[in-house]
Amino acid sequence: MHVNGFTYGPLTPLLAYFMSFLGSAIGLQSASRARVAVGSSRYRWLAMAALAIGGTAIWVMHFIAMLGFTVPGADIRYDPLLTVISLAVAVLIVAAGLALAVRRAGSANSLLLGGLITGSGVAGMHYLGMAAMHMAPSMHFDVKLVLASEVVAVAAATAALWFALNVRGLAATIGAAGIMGVAVTGMHYVGMAALHVTATAATDPAGWMPGMPVTAEAAGGGMSAAQLLTPLVIGISVTTTVMLLVVAMAPTEHELREEQRAAQMSLALRSRR
Repeated sequence: MHVNGFTYGPLTPLLAYFMSFLGSAIGLQSASRARVAVGSSRYRWLAMAALAIGGTAIWVMHFIAMLGFTVPGADIRYDPLLTVISLAVAVLIVAAGLALAVRRAGSANSLLLGGLITGSGVAGMHYLGMAAMHMAPSMHFDVKLVLASEVVAVAAATAALWFALNVRGLAATIGAAGIMGVAVTGMHYVGMAALHVTATAATDPAGWMPGMPVTAEAAGGGMSAAQLLTPLVIGISVTTTVMLLVVAMAPTEHELREEQRAAQMSLALRSRR
């Protein structure tokens, strides 16, 4: 059967890329604050970076792109629990990679290990999101393209961690976020290219045949994209807007460094008295 990943033309890919870019930019700006912050403040910035990159740049990008995914004649439904779990996986795995890289001061080994862990998690989130999708035609994947998507995910994650630890300045952040958006969106569409669906009389016990519309029950239950994905994507997008405002109003990395220097100088002067 024909799989259409661009039902609405360039609208969903461009919107997915924009959200991936925006989430990456917010995540990189949050990570830049985490490099300077100490104590609980560092972990709050890292948590926001993980939510921005994992929740917006990866998860929202994936499911916005999935809004443009259709199979003619098949009703596609989504498992609410698996969909929410895929969001948690994306955020937690990015948090783990960031924490590992920051704790070990961005050493080559920590970046490679963090990239491998985070990239595997990103790919896992993608295929967990695919597992949440129910429809009567059977789904199977091209192993070579699945492996290719894993390689792209690990490369993208490693680059993201390196950017998070090294990129400074607004212009550099925008450029790095643009590259991350291309990598993450590219991984998604490579993974989607690996998907094939087969329609046979034995595919579904309800007797579904090619060309017949499929009921929600025949598709395996679940919720439609409009019912489930739209409110979730809107919710995360609103959260992203709030994070953007927080980053915009917070002191920059340079300002935080200056504040720390001023505090250290003040403490040194007091200790001399």
